[in-house]
Amino acid sequence: MKFTDFNLKQELNKAIETAGFIQPSPIQEEAIPQVLSGKDIVAQAQTGTGKTAAFGLPVLNMMECNGTVEMVVIVPTRELAIQVSDELFKFGKFLNIKTATVYGGTAYARQIKHVENASIVVATPGRFLDLLSKKQININPKYVVLDEADEMMDMGFLDDIKEIFNYLKNREQTLMFSATMPLPIKKLAEKILVEPSFITVTKQEMTNTKISQSFYVVEEYERDDALIRLFDFKNPEKAIVFCKMKRDVDRLSTFLVAQGYSAKGLHGDMEQRQREEVIRAFKSDTLEVLVATDVAARGLDVKGVTHVFNYQLPFDSESYVHRIGRTGRGGQEGSAVSIVTPAEFRSLQKIQKDVGSNIESKIIPNKASVKDKAVVALKDKIATQDIDEAVYELVEQLKEQYDLSSITYKLATILMNQTKIKGKDTIGKSKKDIEFLLERALKSNGRDSRGGRGRSRNNRSGGNRDRNRSGGNRDRNRDSRGRR
Repeated sequence: MKFTDFNLKQELNKAIETAGFIQPSPIQEEAIPQVLSGKDIVAQAQTGTGKTAAFGLPVLNMMECNGTVEMVVIVPTRELAIQVSDELFKFGKFLNIKTATVYGGTAYARQIKHVENASIVVATPGRFLDLLSKKQININPKYVVLDEADEMMDMGFLDDIKEIFNYLKNREQTLMFSATMPLPIKKLAEKILVEPSFITVTKQEMTNTKISQSFYVVEEYERDDALIRLFDFKNPEKAIVFCKMKRDVDRLSTFLVAQGYSAKGLHGDMEQRQREEVIRAFKSDTLEVLVATDVAARGLDVKGVTHVFNYQLPFDSESYVHRIGRTGRGGQEGSAVSIVTPAEFRSLQKIQKDVGSNIESKIIPNKASVKDKAVVALKDKIATQDIDEAVYELVEQLKEQYDLSSITYKLATILMNQTKIKGKDTIGKSKKDIEFLLERALKSNGRDSRGGRGRSRNNRSGGNRDRNRSGGNRDRNRDSRGRR
């Protein structure tokens, strides 16, 4: 199927062609016709599957473009609001569509003015409810979209969303997109949607088959060394490293810079201006590594992310799906790497069971393996390297002192020294150690399923206590009213 099969407006087809889109993704193929038919829909699909086009294109096709706000898209975070707004603007540019973004941390007056001149408003719940409840904006959109509904629920926005819909009673069509469908989201759908169609992307589709997933087992004190060694071995072009807590983001980004990497952190305590600068640098390829918390990177759509590293496993399986979905976007291949301690084996097994895909166990390469791979990469680079005319004079000058063999060896030595491998030779557990740990974990799960006391004291009490202490659930984007 091609986008032209949807019989969209000529202006939209032109924008689609300009964007380089040809074949719709599964969610687009299913959702676009149903949205065009005027039905309310509930679609279960993760980020990175093309949801913005799935609702944006058909709604833009139905809009009258009469200079009033016709569509509102509600999203969980500021970053996602900016990205969705930009994407909708690109789709509607030949229709002269204007978009406005509404989120906390910026001046009210400017956002209100933008809303007055917009056809589409993309907003976070807290600030949007502020403007509605204080009657600072007066809009009657026909089309309302909830994007990342489960994330908004996790961030404490559920009551705000319910209240927002009290101000949007004249809508003709409501669309809901969510990666997961917990009970509160299902109840919300029943309340705000009318006889919706349900679209579900299967679990296998939710974890992109083009993303290779692997894990490496280390002791807690080896995490930093393991990350650097894996960087050296995998040589990512653009990577996101996920941490559980904001303080880990700050420490690890500083550590990576000290190791010579172009890295910056991203978390909820940063000022909005700082966050936007970091994302802009990462998108423009001036930043090599982004170190982030789950919440800060939710909805982050950056092309060309080759690797995702889980410096620590997330608290739940849904977060794992969101994390690894940052790579392998747009049909490209990607790699998701998890650094795991023996204490995290239970979490790893639960994630693997919930996600429904194979996460392969691997051994962290030793120095010799990294060196061998670097040599192969260097040989490939030499084979494809064009000769710059400027080097002829340099080589002629060198030949006055050295023979060609000596020049070659010296230059090769300089290149090899640039691939110096840091850290100790062996990092993490051996294959035999990992097999033993996996076998022990399986036996432990078997005892638990029979009602035995398979859990250790740490596993019985530490998990929830750690989560409550960590502030992980508090790492939310707050708007000016302090809403989460």
